[in-house]
Amino acid sequence: MKINLKFNGHVISASLADNATAREFAAMLPMTLTMHDLFGREKFGALPGPLSCQGTRTAVCAVGDLVCWTAGPDLTVFHRPDERPVSGGFQFLGRIDAGAETFSVPGALEVTVERAASVAHSFQLKPAADAAQSA
Repeated sequence: MKINLKFNGHVISASLADNATAREFAAMLPMTLTMHDLFGREKFGALPGPLSCQGTRTAVCAVGDLVCWTAGPDLTVFHRPDERPVSGGFQFLGRIDAGAETFSVPGALEVTVERAASVAHSFQLKPAADAAQSA
């Protein structure tokens, strides 16, 4: 499923993964989140409710990944490479198609997340760790 993340006049498209947690996330759409900066590498914002986290767990996140940090629960967008390890329980939700660096602005952002108007393709995405192992 394709979604759009909208903020400051930008529309960033993303593809959701085919897993239970991503489907639960999609059922919450549309939503508007206040996303805060963390370490200059990610933006995170509180989801309107919990997710069951029956999807794909990941411990490795790459630029462009959309994940749910289960302790929040928060939507997290990784937008810049960083050598610091990530910790905690993450569920892989999907990946930004292009333009993740657009999130690299200081401070908080009001981000609206919604289903894309049309779906041209269906993608089977894997977390960065799985993709690296199968390469």
